[in-house]
Amino acid sequence: MSEKPTVLFVCVHNAGRSQMAAGYLRSLAGDRVEVLSAGSAPKDEINPVAIDAMAEQGIDIAGNTPKVLTVDAVRESDVVITMGCGDACPIFPGKRYEDWQLDDPAGQGIEAVRPIRDEIRVRVEQLLTELLPPTPASPA
Repeated sequence: MSEKPTVLFVCVHNAGRSQMAAGYLRSLAGDRVEVLSAGSAPKDEINPVAIDAMAEQGIDIAGNTPKVLTVDAVRESDVVITMGCGDACPIFPGKRYEDWQLDDPAGQGIEAVRPIRDEIRVRVEQLLTELLPPTPASPA
């Protein structure tokens, strides 16, 4: 893995789960991780309920645009996290793949999306501890 790992989050529409995961990783890792997201059949816009759920956490994903999954995006990534995209994700030897089983927020209200968002945060935080060594605490 390179000094600055690249993580690709993939779901079918790239409008909910993968966008929330990318938003959390960007927020928590800053510029220490390159973050990509894509979908096997991307929608035209981000799920507005996902935007609202992330805004509750102080993370703005409203300006993001769903992107189509490309072989190049997978090739340049160190870690590929899939969320229900099935067999649409190309597999390259030597890459780390994880499949996160998460409910699809599409068509659901905020009450149903919050637990999905919170589970994504837990998983992103765990991924971050695996990708980046802890930084020494600054002296007080």
